[in-house]
Amino acid sequence: MTGEGTADAAIEQWSRIPHEVLEQMEPDGDFCRRHLLNPVLLQMLGEVSGRRIVDAGCGHGYFARMLTGSGALVTGVEPAQGLLTYALEKESQLRQGITYIQADLTRAVDLGPVHDAVVCNMVLCAIEDWRAAMRTCVGLLRPGGRFIFSVNHPAFEQLWTTWREHGEYRVWRYLDEYEIPGSYAWDFHRSLSDYLNELTALGCRIHRLAEPRLDPAVAEQAAATAPGIEAYTHLPNFLVVAADL
Repeated sequence: MTGEGTADAAIEQWSRIPHEVLEQMEPDGDFCRRHLLNPVLLQMLGEVSGRRIVDAGCGHGYFARMLTGSGALVTGVEPAQGLLTYALEKESQLRQGITYIQADLTRAVDLGPVHDAVVCNMVLCAIEDWRAAMRTCVGLLRPGGRFIFSVNHPAFEQLWTTWREHGEYRVWRYLDEYEIPGSYAWDFHRSLSDYLNELTALGCRIHRLAEPRLDPAVAEQAAATAPGIEAYTHLPNFLVVAADL
């Protein structure tokens, strides 16, 4: 299943995430974002006060709110109406000054190439036409601006579920592109070289790669309610890339 219909169907599925599930992710996302992704993203961004940042595929807006709380000037871009509605409700309550735009990253998004940074957090892996989305993100940067994206690590997708079943990680397909079923919509597997080669083809220079490892003490605390979570202390479930234009 490919094409625009697939993209629209995925956007509709993400839009159906229940409000109570989004509330449970306040104020700093779910477990993996809190302990694995956020610290790396913030370190790669550096000082954000006064900087113009796009949260590309911002979802329900948690990271945009975190950045704004540190003084950044944030624009959130999100196509899914349900997620965008939640983000707008939070903005109405908190009045942080975040600008939200409903737009699909695979199509033209006219915000001007004036931004200091674009963050695309766990979005490209959920988009079929990811090359178009990456091109849109890079096009929003000023010269010298930084593009940061995170995805499921291409070599260790579905790490937790596989570890719980086998006590180790197993992979049998890597070079093919395929869909990965998720709780609300699907993700897509691509190789590491797919992502990095496209990034350099767009004129970006890789600044840093990160494969976050869970703190063993955090894993020990979570083990009672999340059996198998120790997998994240041995293998990276996520890849985070920072590149400069």
